[in-house]
Amino acid sequence: MLYTIPDYYEAFSCTADACEDTCCAGWQIVVDEEALERYRAEKGPYRKKLREAVCWRDGTFRQDPLRRCKFLKEDNLCEMYQQLGADSLCKTCRTYPRHTEEFEGVREISLSLSCPEVTRMLVGRQEPVEFLNYEKEGEEEFDGFDPFLYSYLVDTRDLMLITLKNRRLPVENRMMLMLGMAHDLEERVKKGALFSCGDVLDTYRKETYFSAAARKAERYKMDWKRRYTFSRRTFAMIRKLELLQPEWKQMRTETSRILFSDGWRGYRNLHKEFVRAEVTGFDREILTEQLLVYFIFTYFCGAVYDEKIFVNAQMAAGSVALIWDFLAARWLKNGKTLDQEDVIEVVYRYSRELEHSDRNLKKIWKLLEKQEKLYR
Repeated sequence: MLYTIPDYYEAFSCTADACEDTCCAGWQIVVDEEALERYRAEKGPYRKKLREAVCWRDGTFRQDPLRRCKFLKEDNLCEMYQQLGADSLCKTCRTYPRHTEEFEGVREISLSLSCPEVTRMLVGRQEPVEFLNYEKEGEEEFDGFDPFLYSYLVDTRDLMLITLKNRRLPVENRMMLMLGMAHDLEERVKKGALFSCGDVLDTYRKETYFSAAARKAERYKMDWKRRYTFSRRTFAMIRKLELLQPEWKQMRTETSRILFSDGWRGYRNLHKEFVRAEVTGFDREILTEQLLVYFIFTYFCGAVYDEKIFVNAQMAAGSVALIWDFLAARWLKNGKTLDQEDVIEVVYRYSRELEHSDRNLKKIWKLLEKQEKLYR
């Protein structure tokens, strides 16, 4: 079995009670069957607490009125961990913020941006992210898995990641090249021309093709009516999603009011002023690159299961555009200042709402298919 991880994976360490927004509150923790069996079999003095704090019917941990896990103490440490040890934790609590995508013979493990500490690592990072491979014993076959499509998806993603990290190009140009690869690959797949997909990669390896991406990027940057319409429709979409945390609703509503109250000209003027402003603690181009790399690595190859290739690239680009909308609004709200902690909060709250609900992910993919394409 081949495993792939980002190069900062081993550097992560949970900050536990020092975390500004504990992962043990605000959302439901789903418990795996193996852990439930262990809790049922517990005979010691902690048996009574387990019986009271586990919702056996739903397979979740109960929460108090503040939506904090029943095992979470006032000092933000886990009582179960302290009483029964690390082995007592369910799979969700043991693995978070690690996220695994499964393919035949491959496991790709990322660290979710919904964790403030992971986001802090990425926001503060200057160097491009690299991905490391290692092997473990194990073999598995998936029914209906298309190894040829998966191979082309992996090759395309590899070229996307190389392109996204090419800092000789403006990041908007890199994004357009990424979207172009996804668009052209999907067109070949739709036509049943899978074995010609290599031609797409050959085309995008040529530096002479970069000028086409530059023209698309420039048109996108200058077309403020289109950007405004895309943003407004996207905010309308996310209002329809399952709400996981109340703080998100307030942030979403406040941002929408700031962005759209003065029409497309107000939206344009805000972003232009924000781009010109001196903001400390992060580099716009590098942060955009890191976010695009994260979303493409995490989701792009999942298209092997549904052939929705372009929408996964569109989600990466759309997510980054949305995050910059939130940051521009936060900058204005803060009296035209923004720091690294603002960026961290915006990114991890966005990730919590969009990435930690299968229902939300499916909705956003479906809605993005109907949305005007960022690439044309």
